[in-house]
Amino acid sequence: MPSQKPRVRRVPVAMPDGSTSAQPWYRSIHFSGFSLLMLAIIVLFVVVLAPSLRTLIQQQEQIAQQQREVASQKADVTQKKKDVARWDDPAYIEAQARDRLLYVYPGEESYLVMGAENRTTETVPTTDSGTPVSTKVQTPKVDWVQAMLSSVLQSGLTDETAADLVAPDVSGTGESK
Repeated sequence: MPSQKPRVRRVPVAMPDGSTSAQPWYRSIHFSGFSLLMLAIIVLFVVVLAPSLRTLIQQQEQIAQQQREVASQKADVTQKKKDVARWDDPAYIEAQARDRLLYVYPGEESYLVMGAENRTTETVPTTDSGTPVSTKVQTPKVDWVQAMLSSVLQSGLTDETAADLVAPDVSGTGESK
């Protein structure tokens, strides 16, 4: 066999010397026509799909919000069904009548404490003028039927205007205001 030339030529590679300035990495990137075309297609793809994606995300958020509202309303419906079912219990109806309407059975006595829920300290209750309220039960010295009848008759039979009329004293103390 005759001697043939080697198909590969070996060329010695010279290492760059330190005198050349270092180039930034982006200088070594070379764009071909195909890579520019692909970059343009990607940019066009993003521009075309971005509004649709934004709309999709907003709709997903709205769907999630509506699902939370539906779950909340289902919980409310369940609670209301339980409340309605309670009214089938005679003991519950009796308790509600006692609490809300102050009903009692014949022979029972009901005591109602006024203002006890707001009282935090032991203070003596006073009137609007600042005088202490008596702890004894007092009966008024005014007959309310007569006071109402005189008020009706006075308002129907007088020629005076409403500003000129004086209301009768019904406080029971006998003092005039």
